Amino acid sequence: MRQLPYFCRGEVVKGFGRGSRQLGVPTANFSEQVVESFPSDISTGIYYGWACVGNGDVHKMVLSIGWNPFYKNTKKSVETHIIHTFKEDFYGEILSIAIIGYIRPEKNFDSLEALISAIQEDIEEAKRQLDLPEHRKVKEDNFFHPPGGKIIFLSSAQHGELGL
Repeated sequence: MRQLPYFCRGEVVKGFGRGSRQLGVPTANFSEQVVESFPSDISTGIYYGWACVGNGDVHKMVLSIGWNPFYKNTKKSVETHIIHTFKEDFYGEILSIAIIGYIRPEKNFDSLEALISAIQEDIEEAKRQLDLPEHRKVKEDNFFHPPGGKIIFLSSAQHGELGL
């Protein structure tokens, strides 16, 4: 598995519409292009880290990378649940994320209730991990708020080339 943290930035696009509606956990989704450019050494599964929409505040997040076996997806997705309540949708905005750590592999569930329960446990684990001092420092990284305040959009591949 890739050495973390891994930094990525991309536009928020409409997903499957299940996060808020069925799961009660809204997610911000990256485009297929960003998903396909993720390094192959980032395994599928559930991760935690930090996320920022546009030039806004940096918040805790939990992230799913994979095919969501419960829903039998045919395309890989990267879905970020930001642990914060937003007043409105932010489709088209730039989402910046720092993946800090791994929680568990993706897996199938026997019921929607079991999936929702696992997601809630993942969120609680992310909160616990991100409160640790060694993880809190990444929240202050210049990646989220570069000097001069202007976010420069780079593809995931370019971030990897730059060692970010």
